[in-house]
Amino acid sequence: MSSKVYFSKNITGKEVVKLCKMTGKKLEGNVAVKLHSGEAGNQNFIKPEFWKAAVEYVKGTVVECNTAYDGERDETKKHLRLLEKHGWTSNFKVDLLDAEGPDLKLDIPKGNVIKENFVGKNLAKYDSMLVLSHFKGHPMGGYGGALKQLSIGIASSYGKANIHGAGEPDKMWSSDHDSFLASMADAASSVIDYFKGKILYVNVMTNLSVDCDCCSVAEDPCMADIGILVSDDPVAIDQACIDIVYASDDPGRDHFIERVESRNGIYTIEKAAELNIGSREYELIDVG
Repeated sequence: MSSKVYFSKNITGKEVVKLCKMTGKKLEGNVAVKLHSGEAGNQNFIKPEFWKAAVEYVKGTVVECNTAYDGERDETKKHLRLLEKHGWTSNFKVDLLDAEGPDLKLDIPKGNVIKENFVGKNLAKYDSMLVLSHFKGHPMGGYGGALKQLSIGIASSYGKANIHGAGEPDKMWSSDHDSFLASMADAASSVIDYFKGKILYVNVMTNLSVDCDCCSVAEDPCMADIGILVSDDPVAIDQACIDIVYASDDPGRDHFIERVESRNGIYTIEKAAELNIGSREYELIDVG
């Protein structure tokens, strides 16, 4: 069955809320709002002011997790300092999910590569989740969108190493590449199962660099801004973004696609669809 993906070229915080309302999906209880806080030095991440309307709409708490690579977000003390510097803590209630251990383990009995996922224990405080993703390229995953936010984004520092290492954290940077991509799909499925599908996804196609917001030194955007997509299906929303890029006549299109294809980025979408956490078939509803 195809899923509905709502699309607008109007890139504003209020438009995010408008599209969320159009899905008819209400996030109840204590709502976690997952977004990317931006590595120190990164110029492309979406700033707090843009997301304010969406966070207020769901009355949510912004959540983040520590990284598994060197930088200003790999340790709780440094990460909290950067969250303040980037304006997150002054605008929102913020919860660093893995600020303290132990991690919460999520079983993945049907995982193709990994059978367990490790997330910050504070995830247990939340009943539903709004996933706010900046759609862009990625040095390892090829692209970053909803599926990456669900997997690497929600994983604790140890969990990130476990996904990258395809179940062997000590091989974080040396694992089989496609196994890493499949592990992201496995991890994403565990978070969806945990919340029993009570998740809504927003992908914003702006600042379209081939690099991720986790890069302290990132390429400037190579494509013009495209728009906002919202869906309750993480597979459909990522597939729609990829399809929009392929259909674009933007001069930077080929550079962006080279990043996706050279890392076999679509494989994560394929494996996620195989796990039945979403559909690659979708109806794109253009609201202007």
